[in-house]
Amino acid sequence: MDLVQRLRRGLAGTRSLLRDRLAGADADLSAEALEEALLAADVGVDLSRQLAEELADARRHGRLGPGGEIERIGARVREVLAATAPEPARGAPHVTLVVGVNGSGKTTTAAKLAGRRRRDGREVLLVAADTFRTAAIEQLQRWGERVGVPVVAPRPRSDPGAVVFDALHAAVVRACDEVVIDTAGRLHTKHNLMAELDKVRRVSGRAVPGAPHEVLLVLDASTGSNGIAQAREFTAHAGVTGVALVKLDGTAKGGVVLAIAHELGVPVRWVGVGEGPDDLLPFDPEAFASALLEGLT
Repeated sequence: MDLVQRLRRGLAGTRSLLRDRLAGADADLSAEALEEALLAADVGVDLSRQLAEELADARRHGRLGPGGEIERIGARVREVLAATAPEPARGAPHVTLVVGVNGSGKTTTAAKLAGRRRRDGREVLLVAADTFRTAAIEQLQRWGERVGVPVVAPRPRSDPGAVVFDALHAAVVRACDEVVIDTAGRLHTKHNLMAELDKVRRVSGRAVPGAPHEVLLVLDASTGSNGIAQAREFTAHAGVTGVALVKLDGTAKGGVVLAIAHELGVPVRWVGVGEGPDDLLPFDPEAFASALLEGLT
């Protein structure tokens, strides 16, 4: 199954919502109907209004192409999603810090990412830096066995900064290509926990120059627009460089991808469309737009 097909499956709920809202609309789609449909899909207030106003303006001035309204929407969706930051510079080893709130799917995403890197032929190490929950360490160990990646599993209640520092030194000795660090889930409103995350970042940089090279925020797509507040706070306090939007297959709020790109300028790097090890997919704006809008004309 190729990328578009897998995204099509994952975006079925969002696409169904848009289809219901825009049924038969290509002939007479009003700006209001489009704005309401986009808001329902959690595209965000500002971008939904902007797209609706652009559509109305294009219609007034006769700038709609042969494909009509839906084609124009698709073109703008691609523009919004493509206008994000490039991939971060590679490190040696390349260190990815995985962050997010409790229950977002952070630990499984860290493991799936590590598994993808291993399948790409890289030497990978997983680090369990969520030392507050024994269950989190055990969960990462199980996933490590599942995806074939070794896990640094410290004693519960160990200092997360010390764990990361020692693990990165071990990764250098082992000549690892990639290190994926699973951090403790934390509410973005808890400033003391966010400060602790900043400490882990500083320690990473002392162990490996330039680390972490990627701070990956895991967001549950079903939270919709609430994910924007999370992304804003984590970006401000943890230096988020990319987003993994997971659980897309269980929600009709996939439009939040657009809101994240538009409002925060933070690129979506990965999307999760299922529970299997292979269900973390690299984000592709063209494939995402095609899967989202297919069948709406």
